[in-house]
Amino acid sequence: MSHLSARRAWAMARKEFLHVIRDPWSLGGAIFIPMLLLILFGYALTLDVDRVPLVIWDQSSTAASRDLISQFTGSRYFAVHAYITSYHELDRAIDARDALAGLVVPRNFAQRLDSGSDAPVQLILDGSDSMTATLALGYATAVVDGYSQKIALAHFQRIGGRQPAPPLDLRPRVWFNADLESRNSIVPGLIVISMMIIAAMLTSLTIAREWERGTMEQLVSTPVKGYEVIAGKLLPYFAIGMFDMLMVVLMGYFLFHVPLRGSVGLLIAVSAVFLAGVLAMGMLISIVTRSQLLSSQLAMIVTFLPAFLLSGFIYPIDNMPAPIRAVTYLIPARYFIELLRGIYLKGVGLSVLAFDAGLLLAFTVLMLAGANLAFKKRLA
Repeated sequence: MSHLSARRAWAMARKEFLHVIRDPWSLGGAIFIPMLLLILFGYALTLDVDRVPLVIWDQSSTAASRDLISQFTGSRYFAVHAYITSYHELDRAIDARDALAGLVVPRNFAQRLDSGSDAPVQLILDGSDSMTATLALGYATAVVDGYSQKIALAHFQRIGGRQPAPPLDLRPRVWFNADLESRNSIVPGLIVISMMIIAAMLTSLTIAREWERGTMEQLVSTPVKGYEVIAGKLLPYFAIGMFDMLMVVLMGYFLFHVPLRGSVGLLIAVSAVFLAGVLAMGMLISIVTRSQLLSSQLAMIVTFLPAFLLSGFIYPIDNMPAPIRAVTYLIPARYFIELLRGIYLKGVGLSVLAFDAGLLLAFTVLMLAGANLAFKKRLA
């Protein structure tokens, strides 16, 4: 009986695969859209802030003020857009988005430094882009702190004193992403997002298409069981999805140079589990709606938005309100992103990732069972 079931499922898979082959536009979209998404988001989406556009108003025009300004111009985090002579010019530059920040050095800057007094320097930031402004403020603070230490050291050397040792000596060391490249954490997340969208979109039309074309009645009249129909329809799209996964992983490694430190076998295994679950979710949507238009719209809503906003891909889950954090446990992309980042960047195995892998497996089993149960009820 199991042999007959396998044969029927394979016959259904062959029928579905022939349908995919005869629709080159759908097949091309299924293969190339994930790669296109990875290229577009991989190059366009970055959390690194370099070359912040800066305007400078040097009211002092002294060697000391030029030395301070050189700390900004010599940093890779700032790019001087213009030297200005009034607050009106500064205001206009920020309003026009020509500059994100403005540095104002007061007239008495050099005199206050020579006298040993505090020398205030003004930094004006465009807060309409709060994330970039926060990072730019951190960069500017680091530049000014470094310059202050340089001035303090020169002062102690000039008076023949000894510079006091700092009470703390912080020696940072970054593991897994030493250069703090946001691309290394974004690309694994992009793989998850693109695969979830495409997988759900592929199968969300299969059963609905049979109902709309009137071929479901013919299918029901055959001896093929419900679970055999689902398995047969999933297999071709599973093969396409795994091929997509291979392509985007290779692109991430060779095109974006994201390191893959963990087990390739484990990466393939968790990807297969995730893909099967998302394909089954798309199948469930198709069974429930019976409409290709409604299925495609619903698949986009339940895949893209939750995966993008609530998976930890962009926004840290720990910073979300408690009710929203609870909702994130229902998002399978959350677990797959954790798994991929652990495999890619940390090189850890199931001994560390067992919790996320277990929940992802539970999601897949639940979606497969739900699709099978919903299909039986639709046929009843």
